[in-house]
Amino acid sequence: MKSFSRNANGYTIEKCKGKAKRVIIPKYHLFKPVTKIGYHAFGHNKNITSVKIPNGVTTIGGSAFSLCESLTSIEIPNSVTSIGDFAFSSCESLTSIEIPNSVTTIGYGTFEWCKSLTSVEIPNSVTRIGEKAFYRCVSLTSIEIPNSVTSISEEAFSYCESLTNITVDEKIHRINQ
Repeated sequence: MKSFSRNANGYTIEKCKGKAKRVIIPKYHLFKPVTKIGYHAFGHNKNITSVKIPNGVTTIGGSAFSLCESLTSIEIPNSVTSIGDFAFSSCESLTSIEIPNSVTTIGYGTFEWCKSLTSVEIPNSVTRIGEKAFYRCVSLTSIEIPNSVTSISEEAFSYCESLTNITVDEKIHRINQ
């Protein structure tokens, strides 16, 4: 069961409950586009294993998929420009993520506690990596920070115990510890 609310450009998915393992976000609701996934819309859903987001969705809200412990894969289209804080926090089974080249900021705690995350593709559109963005991603072994990133906030990679290789461009203006 999904609930929707109207927004300026279409609809926002506000809450989704159910036992479905594979979730395909609808492109339209009542003949209007679905443009946002709301705050905590799928949070705490332990059944979801995969999510496909259609082109046209621009925002993934804060904590939208947090604590989806069985989530292993997610398809994010290039229409997404904003991924909220803690959006994928504690998705313990998520092994890889490809951030679309339309996103400019990886927010606070976006992927924290994703214990199985081994691979992240950060596109050249990202300019800032937020505080605790990859905190306690204990399976992450290497990451390449593109030259577009100018700021890496505090504890962005803290307690990433397997992280042995970080490639960073010299253009980064600020790395907080």
